[in-house]
Amino acid sequence: MRLAREMEVTRKNFEESLEIVTKAIEEASFITIDGEFTGLNVSGSSHTGPLDTPEERYHKLLEGSTDFLLIQVGICAFIYDGSAKRYTAKPFNFYVFPRPYTRHAPDRRFLCQCSSLDFLVSQGFDFNKLFREGISYLSPPEEKRMREEIEQRHQQHQMSFYSPGLTSPDGGEQTVPKGPIAIPEEHSEFINNICCKVEDFLTNSEDETLELMPCTAFQRKLLYQTLGTKFPQEIHLQSKSGEKNQRFLVVTRVKGEGDIKKKEDQKQQEDFAELDRAVGFTKVMKVISQSGKLVVGHNMLLDLIHLLGHFFYPLPESYEEFKLMARCIFPRLLDTKLMANTQPFKEKILMSGLSDLKKTVEQEPFCKSDVVIPEGFGHHYMETEQLHEAAYDAFITGLCFISMANYLGKFQDPPAGILPPASPLLEPFVNKLFMMRLIDIPYMDLTGPDLKPTRDHVFHVTFPATWRTSDLFQLFSPFGNIHITWLDDVSSFVSLAKKEAADSVLKTLCKKGTPYRITTYDEFKRRGKEKNGRLTSSGHSVSKKRPSSSEDVDIPSKKQKQKSLNVNAAPFQSKLTPTNTPEKADPESAAREEESMSTAEEEQGKGDTGTSSEVDKAEKMFEVPETWE
Repeated sequence: MRLAREMEVTRKNFEESLEIVTKAIEEASFITIDGEFTGLNVSGSSHTGPLDTPEERYHKLLEGSTDFLLIQVGICAFIYDGSAKRYTAKPFNFYVFPRPYTRHAPDRRFLCQCSSLDFLVSQGFDFNKLFREGISYLSPPEEKRMREEIEQRHQQHQMSFYSPGLTSPDGGEQTVPKGPIAIPEEHSEFINNICCKVEDFLTNSEDETLELMPCTAFQRKLLYQTLGTKFPQEIHLQSKSGEKNQRFLVVTRVKGEGDIKKKEDQKQQEDFAELDRAVGFTKVMKVISQSGKLVVGHNMLLDLIHLLGHFFYPLPESYEEFKLMARCIFPRLLDTKLMANTQPFKEKILMSGLSDLKKTVEQEPFCKSDVVIPEGFGHHYMETEQLHEAAYDAFITGLCFISMANYLGKFQDPPAGILPPASPLLEPFVNKLFMMRLIDIPYMDLTGPDLKPTRDHVFHVTFPATWRTSDLFQLFSPFGNIHITWLDDVSSFVSLAKKEAADSVLKTLCKKGTPYRITTYDEFKRRGKEKNGRLTSSGHSVSKKRPSSSEDVDIPSKKQKQKSLNVNAAPFQSKLTPTNTPEKADPESAAREEESMSTAEEEQGKGDTGTSSEVDKAEKMFEVPETWE
């Protein structure tokens, strides 16, 4: 079968394409994924900041991003051909839109962010196709609830054979038996006319069915009651929707109670089949989850949050529960942006946006990945750049991963030209997600406690509303360069470049009678936790009068040419002591946690290939230092 527009999947061809998609996932060596959203952050929600902890970042995204829709999902299955020593890529582009398939189905409300929609339009996103042809979906809890409602509704309908008027077979809520409803005078003529029409149908017509005129839910309830009493063993009634979603009743000629029961059983099976179709795109995500394959993304924290929340279960308030949920659903995740920003890639990759990363890993010291796309699976992706089309972004994410993985193969003994996804050299990157704009915590660890670097050099400062950046520079000038993170008009975090000067700040600046107040970062956090019951980045709202956290101010220094995100280590075995406490803002994509990493022997047990010496090399190469600069 050839997919419409090659790899594009909508509700028109989803059912026939599902087998192809499932087969590609089952054959895949690894899978890449990418998403597009109706927005990134809610106005008034907490801004992400460079001093967030991973837990704080999760709660901020939970608060500010989950009311948007995930409207396009790109999935690319990379299948390794051992004989040809190259990968075959099969990308699929899914438009997803959660339209309610019946009146009883979830009818979602969602937010849109104008700038995000405008950006997608500028990239050629087809919103008409989204709303007309987007694939529906139901999460497992929603599917379970709908299935229970179908069973309950049909159970009630069977009761109505013997006690008309007890329930609404049309699908109303469960009601307490009250006996027949008195027909209001204004509806009596309508009901009588329908009764005459049905009687004529039974007497003079040879047709098997009779469609009645559209009517209100209350009128349908009266008809179920009246016709069920008047023709108890002669007809079966079923409510249907017309082209314009107008509801009407269909009268079917039956022979006795057994025939009625047969019709009801048939209708129930039809309802279950309709529910199965409404599960929609969730089926694809279930296949990926059940496969246990390595799932690769680029700056994928926000993608992961949306995938879990839309297609699996409601996101938990607890950060630890979120990490457990993520590991259960996707056992192996890998973030290419994290790879690009840590050793041994950090010094070789100056820009880690997806498009720039692709260009970089196609040149020395990397090797361009050898990948082919078969006919019918988006072959034009090989020649044409289509950034921000989810399937294309997923495809080039895979290209970047292959090139970086193969580069690591050089450190294997003997060197490997193609490094398999199960290699121990890749294992330390698994289940660690890149943290955008964090100064000293490079990743969120889904498998254990997060890193907790010392922040003794960070101070919370309050001051008069008239103060500006220059006033803070002047106040801290005796202590060298500083980094300012504005919280609101009267407070900020100040980080010292010279960490050893922290004690001097407290001794020199903490005086009575000053217009400012300086508190250590740890003390400020402790007070915030006592006040709010949960650790938060700050109790302040972001003011338009000050730069937001994404516009932090640095005093110029000689190291200006270095990358703004200063992560000097890869996500490998840490010498720092983590505590038990428990974004998708790529310049290009505009948006995109039992113990620390185990010993080398444990790492070797996680992979299918490689030797102890290979793991030792990985450990030595990617050690996390005691200090973060």
